[in-house]
Amino acid sequence: MSTPTPVPTHAVDDDTAAQAPPRKLSRLEKRAIATKGRLSSPWASGIAILLAILWTIPTIGLLVTSVRPELDIRNSGWWTVIPGIFTGEAEFTADNYNEALYGNSSNLATFFVNSFVITIPAVIIPLTLALLAAYAFAWIPFKGREVLFVAVFSLQVVPLQVALVPLLSDYVDWGINGSFWTVWLSHSIFALPLAIFLLHNFMRDIPPSLVEAARVDGAGHVKIFFRVLFPLLVPAIASFGIFQFLWVWNDLLVGLTFAARPYQPMTVAVAELAGSRGGDWHLLTAGAFISMIVPLVVFIALQRYFVRGMLAGAVKG
Repeated sequence: MSTPTPVPTHAVDDDTAAQAPPRKLSRLEKRAIATKGRLSSPWASGIAILLAILWTIPTIGLLVTSVRPELDIRNSGWWTVIPGIFTGEAEFTADNYNEALYGNSSNLATFFVNSFVITIPAVIIPLTLALLAAYAFAWIPFKGREVLFVAVFSLQVVPLQVALVPLLSDYVDWGINGSFWTVWLSHSIFALPLAIFLLHNFMRDIPPSLVEAARVDGAGHVKIFFRVLFPLLVPAIASFGIFQFLWVWNDLLVGLTFAARPYQPMTVAVAELAGSRGGDWHLLTAGAFISMIVPLVVFIALQRYFVRGMLAGAVKG
């Protein structure tokens, strides 16, 4: 009884593999491979580490100065503390922070709270409006949609300083000048063009088949937005939220122009502390570090969402 001769499977596979043409890489994939190769080189890593060290040194100096006694700050630089740290002779104190936050001359605690009261609504308001506008530009066809989108995007080139006087005049006419509302509205107006652009680009990257499937099932615009698109927009929302939070928290011009003294953010108080009490370095350094610690923590904690959202909304293949 003869047995069938087994056919070598590897030969068939080799022939199939030889006949199958290699997949052509897209332009975006080629660019990503080239960029990854450049960034993973030892020279790029060394330069990145050097830049990180140079960028961090001033922050370390500010932190060390803010916890030194006033007399030591006036007599020597912060780098002189380094030998004393190892020998145990370095002296540190938290009195600078207590005086900066609760002292009669500075009282930064009130302005610290004002910064939160200003920043949180100034992030939520433009983010909410931009989500609705971006959805309309991306998925609702209407006459003049492209022209209107280009007009909104072009508003980014308008300098912020150009709008200060007209806005201030309108706020005075409306009777809301000097309140939190003027700061919230100003930050929202200045943030909307960029927010609409980023969220629109992110929405356009979502496969249209998801939206079409939801429409076939009878979903309207509201259900499509909240059930289909919103869960996919979390990286973009987090990205713009972090960007806007950092911008508003560190802003000086808008708070100084539109807010009265009881409603001003901490950046204004620190700037006045530097101008009127520039000799009190122990208060100035403590106040500056208090002002920067919140955005620093926010960015470090959420930086992965920031990078992911920025790339997803800005890269096109």
